[in-house]
Amino acid sequence: MSPGPTTARQRQREATRERILEAAVETFAEKGFLGSSTREVARRADTNQGLITYYFRSKEELWRAAADRIFEGLETRLAKRLGALEATDRRERAREAIREYVRFAAAQPELFRIMVDEGRVADDRMNWLVDAHLRPYFEAISGALMDVAGIDEALVPHAFYALAGAASLLFAVGPECRRLTGLDPRAPAAIETHADYVARLLVP
Repeated sequence: MSPGPTTARQRQREATRERILEAAVETFAEKGFLGSSTREVARRADTNQGLITYYFRSKEELWRAAADRIFEGLETRLAKRLGALEATDRRERAREAIREYVRFAAAQPELFRIMVDEGRVADDRMNWLVDAHLRPYFEAISGALMDVAGIDEALVPHAFYALAGAASLLFAVGPECRRLTGLDPRAPAAIETHADYVARLLVP
């Protein structure tokens, strides 16, 4: 039995919304919020600009939805991976969480680019990003770094940003890395090597 017209229409709408969000993540990561336009997002999504305002009332709302999409993807990926590690010891579990974060950063370099772009200015978008997404990760990671890795509380902010940079920068500036070192950071073996290196750097 074929789906009715309402179901087909709903699927088409969901597919269009997903294309818009994918294009928005790409555009905001590449050009920043101020340098991006809904016209550019519509072009990359191969859709009508009017549909963007149909799904998202403003560029700000679209930006927030794009950020939500990235962090929800990270949360889902970490939960799925760590859910399979119930029997591992605490230190190896912490290492594997870091490895999976590195793998996500490799697959989604837009995460680091958006964090850097929005983290430079103390404005409403930066405040929202910190409160909605970064603070929960900071609090969870802080506890793990102190408890498992034995990092002093005063050094936690340094360790947090060392993790963010070490995990992500290689992939965020992939073309530079290839030109400078000859290493292709997108290669599966390079991703796994980097993931293990960062994990053991922070949790020896």
